[in-house]
Amino acid sequence: MGLRRALTIVGVVGAVAASVPALGQGKIGLLELKGAPMEKPSELAWLLGSGEPTLRELTEAIRDAGDEPGPLVIRLKDAHLNRTQVEELGAAMSAARKKGKKVHVFAESYEPADLVLGSFADKVMIQSGGPVSLPGMFMEEMYLADTLKWIGVKADMVQVGDFKGANEMYVNAAPSAAWETNINQLLDSLYGVMREELKSGRKLSDAKLDAAMNVAWMADDEEAVKTGLVDSSVDLTGLGVAVSGKADAEFETLEPGTEGALKMGGGNPMTEMMNLMKVFSEAPNHKPKEPTIAIVHIDGVIIDGDSTAGGMFGGEASVGARTIRNALEEVRDEDLIKGVVIRVDSPGGSATASEVMWQGIKRLAEKKPVWVSVGSMAASGGYYVSVAGDRIYVNPSSIVGSIGVVGGKMSMGGLYEWAKIKVVGRGRGPKADLFDSSKAWTPDQLVMVKDKMTRTFDLFKKRVASGRKEIDLSKTAGGWLFAGQKAIDMKMADKVGGLDVTIQDLAAELKMEDYAVLDYPAPRAIPEIIEDAMKGFGAAGPKIQGLGTESQMASMLKEIVGPRAWPQVRSAISGLMLLRDQPVVLVMPRVIVVK
Repeated sequence: MGLRRALTIVGVVGAVAASVPALGQGKIGLLELKGAPMEKPSELAWLLGSGEPTLRELTEAIRDAGDEPGPLVIRLKDAHLNRTQVEELGAAMSAARKKGKKVHVFAESYEPADLVLGSFADKVMIQSGGPVSLPGMFMEEMYLADTLKWIGVKADMVQVGDFKGANEMYVNAAPSAAWETNINQLLDSLYGVMREELKSGRKLSDAKLDAAMNVAWMADDEEAVKTGLVDSSVDLTGLGVAVSGKADAEFETLEPGTEGALKMGGGNPMTEMMNLMKVFSEAPNHKPKEPTIAIVHIDGVIIDGDSTAGGMFGGEASVGARTIRNALEEVRDEDLIKGVVIRVDSPGGSATASEVMWQGIKRLAEKKPVWVSVGSMAASGGYYVSVAGDRIYVNPSSIVGSIGVVGGKMSMGGLYEWAKIKVVGRGRGPKADLFDSSKAWTPDQLVMVKDKMTRTFDLFKKRVASGRKEIDLSKTAGGWLFAGQKAIDMKMADKVGGLDVTIQDLAAELKMEDYAVLDYPAPRAIPEIIEDAMKGFGAAGPKIQGLGTESQMASMLKEIVGPRAWPQVRSAISGLMLLRDQPVVLVMPRVIVVK
């Protein structure tokens, strides 16, 4: 893991290239958090360098800074952190502080996630005149039954598991009693975790926190200081003085990440060109060269076949069973890989793909220890694959469970009629019209689908019971969702800890002191990446009359829901798209936006 540094003087905008002295010579470490941290390196990181750092690189940078003298300032620059990312960064901050490191957080403004991150620091500072917002925790769900009826679409969907809830947004105009119970206890857990972190870090009683939130639903810097949510307001130019008490304080910017292989200049032009062509034509060397712990990433909606980098609405949309199985076999065959962490951040997806991944992880676990680290969620199919591991680690706000099955299709006969579209279907065979888009399922077809779903549900429970010997399925199956410690109490997970903690604990278990960490699936050769990117080139996806291309629709939707909510909305749409091809999926209700 490389760590690049640049020297910055407080009060001067920009960075000054210099020979960087050791942080131990009195410099103030500066780590900037921008946007949303990536879960894994980009496919071109091996060539061009890390670019924007991953969450693991950020947590490692914070932990490493704890070994050096001088304070550390974490500056939030339009950071979009979700709750579990805050907890993993916060755990690294706590580890650095235990070593005697002073850790400060500075931002131009604070939202709830930023304030929770600040609760792990020694001091929280805000730009003079900056706003602070802590109204509480708000969750939104979308119910589309009336909308679908209005446009002539019938959601033909059933579920196994009273508390599952994945079909409710399509078939109900309001939540059922079972889902109301499930989602309320989950929200209580998440809100309780947020309050405990704020109370503990800011040394506030329940009464003082309530009073602070009544003021800081929208507060200025002075009001926020009085509530105890932040310690002081300071202008950026005076940040060095505020941290060190010295007018000439120098900041040393920490830039987590690795250098890329692409370097040119100073050599023979023809030789350099030949080397460049070789780099672009060959697959990157992703072989371990020393004792290694591998991280296999299962992030996004689970699908059959190969993973896709974009999906219908852009972004990291899906993780394919074929891609993951290939990665698992590659890891299994590498003797230098001594242990494996499966990093799961998925709402589920295809039942078949989930089973294929489960089998691959179990096969890997026969040869090497396999532990699981849950990011924001391991729900439905995401939990299905998790129980194949030896141990499961969760963050305090990780969502775990949704053991249940949902199946169905959208019958659009009413929409076709309204739009004056005549659809003529033809088929051969007893089940040929199962996915007729114009007709609802017949009673016989519903029985058939329900039977398939029940058998999938039984297999799901069997997989969970085999991996979690002490679990009580009567209290956990049926669609229940649990957060963090409650998941541990229900025997669905083993320990609170992020990816960093999982890796360290696994290394300690294996008595590994010096080791490398490699991410899988391995990066592909550049021609493969280009070939993928060129699919649909020039069209940006099909055009829908009056709405533009899919990418334009994605941009519009992202603007509507905001950058924090967009990943969840995108995954929900991707999960729904699975029903075009198969009647039964393992997916949780993903459009749950916590603000």
